Amino acid sequence: MRVFALVVLGLLGGIMEGASLAQETSTDPKNQELEKLLDAIEAAGKAKKYDEVIKWTQKAAALDPMNPAIPYAAGVAYAGLRNHAEAVKAFSEVLKLEPKAAIAYDRRGDAYLKLGRFQEAIADFDAYLKARPEDKPEHWRRGIALYYAGRFEEGVKQFELHRTVNPEDVENSVWHYLCNARAHNPQKARQELIPVTQDARVPMKQVLELFAGKIPPADVLEAVEKSQLSGDKLQEARFYGYLYVALYYDSQGDTKKCREHLTPAVEKYKIGHYMWDVAAVHLQLLKDKK
Repeated sequence: MRVFALVVLGLLGGIMEGASLAQETSTDPKNQELEKLLDAIEAAGKAKKYDEVIKWTQKAAALDPMNPAIPYAAGVAYAGLRNHAEAVKAFSEVLKLEPKAAIAYDRRGDAYLKLGRFQEAIADFDAYLKARPEDKPEHWRRGIALYYAGRFEEGVKQFELHRTVNPEDVENSVWHYLCNARAHNPQKARQELIPVTQDARVPMKQVLELFAGKIPPADVLEAVEKSQLSGDKLQEARFYGYLYVALYYDSQGDTKKCREHLTPAVEKYKIGHYMWDVAAVHLQLLKDKK
């Protein structure tokens, strides 16, 4: 039969990211059924048919309950559907079956962050990085969790570290600013704003100028509308424009204007990227305060 072996040391891509396949033959009907299910899981995952993945993993788990790759596939599918509570459960099951599966900590950390459970997210990210310390410079997601957990000085350090592997990213510069402004004050954050010159995404040039104090927030949104973008690219640019204007107001202590701009970012300009989930968590935090 086909069996999955969790690979702790790397990411292999696709729905079975973090898993490898080993082939054995069997004439046992149960094993043959399991092999068909695993093939179905893999095919559905590659097609991003996440509801199908979940259906097949439930059947496969009944036949092979000790196989950690099955709940891993389910967790990835739940994450793809933005069902983060179920993703947490699935990745927790992976770790119950295979405690050394570092990738499951990382994935569960993402789910915790998107649920607004920031301390738990950090704990999982740190567990992952204990096994994979070489990945720490890349881990901007940990920096975002640190920001929302109120651990601003650590966030500053995380985004400074991320700069070493991603020096031309306005978003990294902005999150460094946001942490620095909270750890100290906006003036210091502006003085230490990380310079970026090659991020060509609309409207990142204007976002950086906004946080540098060179232009007003309206100019960021105007740059989006004056761009030649259309379709999904325009939707994405509008999302980022409204998101970072909202976060600028947040750094200035203007909760009302933050919410005014965060609401359309989340509700009107939804995109498939991780940052939409971050924006949705932030908006929910604002709603919960009322």
